Amino acid sequence: MKKVFGILFLLAALGAAAYFFYEKERRSLEQAPGPVLIYGNVDIRDVSLGFRVPGRIAELACEEGDRVQKGALLAVLDKQPFEDEVALYKAQLETAEVARRKAEKPFLRRDRLTRIGAISAEERDDAEAARDEALAQLKTAQARLRQGLTRLADTELYAPSDGTILTRVREPGAVVAAGDVIYSLALDNPVWIRAYIDEPRLGLVHPGQKALVSTDSGGVYEGQVGFISPQAEFTPKTVETSQLRTDLVYRLRIIVNTPDKGLRQGMPTTIRLMPAQP
Repeated sequence: MKKVFGILFLLAALGAAAYFFYEKERRSLEQAPGPVLIYGNVDIRDVSLGFRVPGRIAELACEEGDRVQKGALLAVLDKQPFEDEVALYKAQLETAEVARRKAEKPFLRRDRLTRIGAISAEERDDAEAARDEALAQLKTAQARLRQGLTRLADTELYAPSDGTILTRVREPGAVVAAGDVIYSLALDNPVWIRAYIDEPRLGLVHPGQKALVSTDSGGVYEGQVGFISPQAEFTPKTVETSQLRTDLVYRLRIIVNTPDKGLRQGMPTTIRLMPAQP
């Protein structure tokens, strides 16, 4: 009988120990920090493209929605006025070079005569001043030619980065001023998510923290926290969580590591900020 009680006691002790460890593990899991859930919208940078010089548009190579690579030729102005300008500056440069050579010879001659006392130093100085003036005019002509060549090169508009043409503002034949917008280009990179987090949970977020970004269409992307605003602000209307709309929050920027065409400007997303590994 005692042996039976001993066995029962041992079984009860094992059961109690198993229950103790089970409860400990369950509470540990419950207390472990889970992902921080926030909401945001896709934010893609775009750039307004235009010429640095005025002129008449001769050619536009792209339509709205076209994908372009960095360095692709997008538009060209009528080059004729700029080519004429370069030709004029080249002629002025040749004239200035002739004038410099012409002024150099009298100076060298008078310099030699001055050394042997045949002429006064004043006459030599006059020849040197004429030579220096001709040299200055030559440098001015060279600078004008460089400027003309730069203006000629600026008649071609190239894509500064990979991206997609959002808008085509002008058409061939239009006369534009310097800086007028010709295209609006959405850049492929960087792509980030603009999100907001309330102050009580701000301590759970840190730069470089891993994040999973999901869209309503089923896309899932990896990223990390790239920026945390140092200033609080009232929650924008775009934030999905209604109870936060009157609270002070902090703006976050979640950088998407491998964006694709599934992310569009303004698209709502759900972000899970993963807790740091112990």
